[in-house]
Order: sequence, then structure tokens, then C-alpha cells
Amino acid sequence: MDDPRNRSDRFELIAATDGDVLERFADSVLAEEPALRVLQEPRPQLVMQRVREPVERRPFNLGEVVATPAEVSLDGTRGFAMVPGKAERAAFSGAVVDAAVAADHAVTEKVVAALSRTADAYKDERRREWAESRHTTVEFETMEDDL
Repeated sequence: MDDPRNRSDRFELIAATDGDVLERFADSVLAEEPALRVLQEPRPQLVMQRVREPVERRPFNLGEVVATPAEVSLDGTRGFAMVPGKAERAAFSGAVVDAAVAADHAVTEKVVAALSRTADAYKDERRREWAESRHTTVEFETMEDDL
């Protein structure tokens, strides 16, 4: 989740970015009145949350969560976003932002910078959480065969 120019990373970063930030960028893009088609209206729905269990690293279905997907075509470039929760405006804005970055729109560098800040904040939060829980780590002694 490091490179906003990589589409897979960008999907994750858009989902983690504040909806107001996405909306400001989308408004900037849409102010130029590009050819816009909504391919998938933003509607909240249930999606299966898959996670990887930490011991054997196998995926499993954790359960259903509410997410809001949206898809647009902006001057012929497709954009997609799926954001957590019931967030129609953020999903639509995220899809516009995705299409803008894919098409190298004038706002791309500002969007990339904002998404990079989101990635940095995510990493900082993960480090902080790990530091808080690190004291609970248990170290086991190994038993040697005395046979």
C-alpha cells in the first residue's frame, strides 16, 4: 500500500483516505466538465471480508462488512473505488480520483501527494499499535532433547 500510481495500492489508499479530501479533488476534476459516465452508482452493500490467519497464512472469510463501491468513466478512462461503510459521496469521489490519476490529470501530483500522506499515516499508526502491544509478546524457551 505504498505507491499511489500503482492501481492496486491506489484502491487501498483511496479507501483509507478521508472522504472530504477525495471530494475536494473530485470537485476540482469535475469543475473542468469532463465527459463523465457513472458506470456503477455508489450504493452500500455487504461484501465478504477476507483475512489471512497469521500462523499458517491461509485466507479465511471473517464475515460480511458494509462497503460502498462506485465506478465512473471520465473522458474515457475508468475509475473505481470501494470505501468502507455507507459513504456514497466518498465512493463516487474516489472513483473520479482513480480515473483522474489513471489519465494523468492535472491534479494527479496533488492526489499522489495526498494518498502518500495517507500511506505514511497508516504506517505510523501500525507502528504505534505494534509498539503498544509489543510488551505482551511472549518468548518461549526451547526444550532440548536430553535423550
